[in-house]
Amino acid sequence: MSDLLIKGQLVDVWQKRIYGAELLIQNGKIANIKECPNAGNNYILPGFIDAHVHIESAMLLPAAFAAAAVVHGTVATVSDPHEIANVMGLSGIQYMIDNSKKVPFKIFFGAPSCVPATHFETAGASINAVDTEMLMEMDDIWYLSEMMNYPGVLSKDNEVLAKIAAAHKFNKPVDGHAPGLNGADAMAYAAAGISTDHECFTLDEALHKIHCGMKILIREGSAAKNFNALCSLIQSHPNSVMLCSDDKHPDDLLKGHINQLVLRALENGYNLFNVLQAACVNPVLHYNLPVGLLRLGEPADFIIVNSLTDFQVLHTYINGVPVAAHGTALFNPPQEQIINQFNCIINSPDCFKVPCSKPSASIRVIQAIPGQLITNQLLLPAKIINGLIVSDTQNDILKIAVINRYTPNQPIAIGFIKNFTLKHGALASTVAHDCHNLIVIGCDDESMYQVAQALINAKGGIAALDAQGAIHTLPLPVAGLMSTHDAATVAEKYTQINTACKSLGCTLPAPFMTLSFMALLVIPSLKLSDMGLFNGNQFQFCNLIAE
Repeated sequence: MSDLLIKGQLVDVWQKRIYGAELLIQNGKIANIKECPNAGNNYILPGFIDAHVHIESAMLLPAAFAAAAVVHGTVATVSDPHEIANVMGLSGIQYMIDNSKKVPFKIFFGAPSCVPATHFETAGASINAVDTEMLMEMDDIWYLSEMMNYPGVLSKDNEVLAKIAAAHKFNKPVDGHAPGLNGADAMAYAAAGISTDHECFTLDEALHKIHCGMKILIREGSAAKNFNALCSLIQSHPNSVMLCSDDKHPDDLLKGHINQLVLRALENGYNLFNVLQAACVNPVLHYNLPVGLLRLGEPADFIIVNSLTDFQVLHTYINGVPVAAHGTALFNPPQEQIINQFNCIINSPDCFKVPCSKPSASIRVIQAIPGQLITNQLLLPAKIINGLIVSDTQNDILKIAVINRYTPNQPIAIGFIKNFTLKHGALASTVAHDCHNLIVIGCDDESMYQVAQALINAKGGIAALDAQGAIHTLPLPVAGLMSTHDAATVAEKYTQINTACKSLGCTLPAPFMTLSFMALLVIPSLKLSDMGLFNGNQFQFCNLIAE
């Protein structure tokens, strides 16, 4: 590798000063930094790090995700392969690691701690404490991913504690996931050795968890948007926060990544060095990542931007190699083999019928909340026709179903949901956190059957059946979660399907991202798994018809 000289205004996050400098890069590392009064007007600063992301949620393989992220100044991600692990187990994790190594981008994978997330749903695999210790021994595993089973932590479940102990044995941090947890429970959760949380949706909750010793990851993804509620922590507690996307759909990723949050924080008037502390420095220090922060002897991972007001990323370097320039990645993702586990059969629209012997009844309805993963539970009158509870489009109470994708001809779990506002047709997805069964929402049983059947034929993906009866499908052949195409291709198809959703009357900003969390039982308060309707506050199943 030949020597490289880079000149510009160096944003030194350690000395908290900006000065003209010349960087000498040798063998991928910063060999020398000297002050240079005529260094030009562009700015050199550390690359951005997404401190918590599920790459699978972008519907892209890691290499394709990397090609989309580097143009926005992202040089690394802290990535939880929890999604593919729930489908494919250990082989899925290795698949992600292997693919990530085929491009010049730094992806630091964790060992999923909750596969399956709960025992109230059907997953494609299981990762126990013995498996976790084996993963922790691997150099390619950097931390224990989000411990969603906070009831297990608080009750001192032996299997949960063994997974945490395995991480500590190898001096690797443990990520948390405890939405709404507060008071003594939050203190006990942190005391178990859990060091972060990305699920805070109020400032008071975040401040309390910081008081408990946890780092707060400020999340702004395609569905969950907590930046506005939490961003003041960047100014008040700059050493205790990081920035993350968690789940980001491909069309959003093409528009921007962590750079968008940096710009928003600066527009809020926050100190530049506090913002870069959160966006660049804290993830490196917390997870002990081999990512350079513009110091001598470190990897030459940095970006060049045109100004400190609009942060247009001109160039991205990783290990001294230019990987993006003027909005274009300088590498191409390789072709990859397909792995999957999909064995689902449904016989007819009759599978979606919900009998009711009463002439009138109240039902528990999931209320989806735009911009949040949490839901509310509503008690609403059911629409009953000929002894069957049906979707009530006039009152926006739609049927929702979760179908076991791993074992054919299993009973289908049925519930009802509000705030998708469909007037016709149906939506379906095999991106359904966390077990990724087939989830469907629709205005009538026939539409639900047709759109579900389309994804069964495709062995996974997302689909919408429009008012004219046309089915729009984005196949996701890798584990029913990811495409083998590049971000632009996937984003274009996703946008088309999103448009079809809006034509059906849906007003949610990211309907498929919201849909994907309606089976996530560890987020309160009412969700639906393939086994039935689930009360996340009480952590138990509940009846659809309220007594």
